[in-house]
Amino acid sequence: MLRGWVEARGGGTSAAIPPSRGRRRGAKVPPELEAVLAGDDALLQPVRVAWLPPEIGGARQARFHDLVFGDPRDPNRIRQRWVLSRHPERCVVVAAEPARISELKERQQKSAAGVAFGDYVARQAWLALERAERGLRGERYKVPRFVHEEILARADFQEGLAKLAAETGKPEAQVRGVADKYLREIAANHSPLVIDLLHRTIGWAYRQGYAAVHYSAEKLSAIYADAQRYPLVFLPTHKSNLDHLLMQYLLHENNFPPNHTAGGINMNFFPVGPLFRRTGVFFIRRTFKDNPIYKFVLRQYVDYLVEKRFPLEWYMEGGRSRTGKLLPPKMGMLSYVVDAWRRGKSEDVILVPVSIAYDQISDVGSYVSEQRGAKKEAESFGWMMKTLRNLRRQYGSIHVTFGETVSLAKALGPAAAPGNDLVVQKLAFDVAVRVNRVTPITAPALVALVFLGEDDKAMTVAEIQEVLSDIVAHVRRRGLPTTGDLGLDTPKGVERALAGLVDNGVFVRYDEGQETLYGIAPEQHLAAAYYRNTVVHFFVDAAIAELSLLAADDYPEESLKAFWGEAMRLRDLLKFEFFFAEKDAFRAEMRAEVGLHDPDWEKVLALPNAAPLATLRKFRPYMAHRAVRPFLEAVSIVADTFVRLGAKPYKDAEFLEAALALGRQYALQKRVQRAESVSKTLFATAVQLAANQQLVDSAAPGVAERRQAFAAEMTLILRRIDAIDVLQAGRRTGVFR
Repeated sequence: MLRGWVEARGGGTSAAIPPSRGRRRGAKVPPELEAVLAGDDALLQPVRVAWLPPEIGGARQARFHDLVFGDPRDPNRIRQRWVLSRHPERCVVVAAEPARISELKERQQKSAAGVAFGDYVARQAWLALERAERGLRGERYKVPRFVHEEILARADFQEGLAKLAAETGKPEAQVRGVADKYLREIAANHSPLVIDLLHRTIGWAYRQGYAAVHYSAEKLSAIYADAQRYPLVFLPTHKSNLDHLLMQYLLHENNFPPNHTAGGINMNFFPVGPLFRRTGVFFIRRTFKDNPIYKFVLRQYVDYLVEKRFPLEWYMEGGRSRTGKLLPPKMGMLSYVVDAWRRGKSEDVILVPVSIAYDQISDVGSYVSEQRGAKKEAESFGWMMKTLRNLRRQYGSIHVTFGETVSLAKALGPAAAPGNDLVVQKLAFDVAVRVNRVTPITAPALVALVFLGEDDKAMTVAEIQEVLSDIVAHVRRRGLPTTGDLGLDTPKGVERALAGLVDNGVFVRYDEGQETLYGIAPEQHLAAAYYRNTVVHFFVDAAIAELSLLAADDYPEESLKAFWGEAMRLRDLLKFEFFFAEKDAFRAEMRAEVGLHDPDWEKVLALPNAAPLATLRKFRPYMAHRAVRPFLEAVSIVADTFVRLGAKPYKDAEFLEAALALGRQYALQKRVQRAESVSKTLFATAVQLAANQQLVDSAAPGVAERRQAFAAEMTLILRRIDAIDVLQAGRRTGVFR
């Protein structure tokens, strides 16, 4: 076919290059090519035959039987002859952009001076052919090829290795060998065959448990318009083991290239690791701060991906959220990308916040166990099969939402000096705020929010609907994002949301009496809290406003000042659990929140002998007892545990066990009102707050007094939450409206 193509265009000198795919990849450059390169300044035209898979449903993709017969894009000679005779439309000669020998020599001297010229020419021909063939395959197969060879040949890579050898005192050849090993350990190794087959598998798997995946294809297309000029970095939430698979599925469905996804080395087990690596996952060790060669190789790999505009993806939370809330971001990978941009690897990098929300998830049972102190189950083949089996239940739908993108060039500007960790931290928090802003409210989440604020009692559908009415009205008044029509305005809609929670054991239905009742199932409060926490961030400002008005009522002559003082204090106490806007923006949000209920509230509180309770009575619904009680109760338990610690030194594992024991005691005594407050995860975050308040070091001067004062402060705040609960009960019973 190739000879015929050349002859049809007037002939010319032909020289074979080693195959870039199949078993012969890596063969030596043949003598005929070496002879051509030693001659005149010829124009080199790379040419190959592209073999296409059969068309299925309008797309050319591999099928499962290709696991036996091999990749249809790289057939053996027998299969080639069969395809050529039966389906000649699947055989196409591809000609890539030509280049002169002199031009290639100049390029080699700039980027890969240490590579033999014949090898360099062959590699450039491969890359040109890959780009040309992409027009036939589609953008979904835009993946890097020959990553290992290209990075190792880079001049800055070679210079960096020489510098590391000098700094560590090791032979350069040894450092190069170690770097080679690390690059093979880290880098993804894409396979179009595996990409196709895993796409089909993902579609089958998620449909076992979910009715549909909802997302905006138009928004995704608009985002990818930026990818024509700059690299994209997708930053999704991490709620389930399905998250990465869903992202890969949606991109493939929309003919977009697979993301290069950073994964923990714990996921690199057979067969998941080899499969995922061939679809774009690159695995990173959990810790490598004392390994300069590993850090250098990872930085070079990220530089390469940014420079070549390949899309990236990772989870800023580090791991899956066990509580349902967005976790504090980890800065490592973001720092690498920011540094690559600072070094001029790309004019800009576009960060894409992504919210992946589920009506329900199969992982919630294991999350509950971990919050109660159980160890995380290690990833393995058996663990993977269990995860797939759990998808046989029905969990509703999945909702993928893309937030407002962030341009590094606009966000950081020229003043972003290297090593400025604060800049990266602010950037990460900005992304987190944007994720929270577009996370949709689901019906199960609002139902859980209602029940967890109702003193653990069972209710009829009519009672649930009555409580929900104020909350749904508040959601609409604020224009908060929802998963379409929640359907909670009607008894059937409420029953539908309850039925899903009952089917998965989170709620229980009681049919013994004359009326059907629903309640949280025994020992399932942490599971219900998981769903509530996915949307609780929308109601935290309202909770802070309510508690601040109660605090202001103690200072009638300075109510407005007291309100703002308490609001900022609560912001500080909750900043390790929630993402807040900058202080000025937070004040604006608080003004808007209270203004929904009383437009003149600031004028009222500024008057002598102000009555903040009059403003508080206008709030509908009340949120403090629903939204922030469990988090502040967890802080209170930790505060009391520190008081009991006395002069004994703090030891992390022992302290958390002691906090769990005290929390269980308080729950039995009803000293805490919410069973979900007793959570190892919440206690770990409360310890971070305690460290911020300088309460951890038992030997520090004045620490006993500070611990006592902090515990007393938390007790006072919880009493105010009790007061909000009483106000809600009074409204429900008709004592006041």
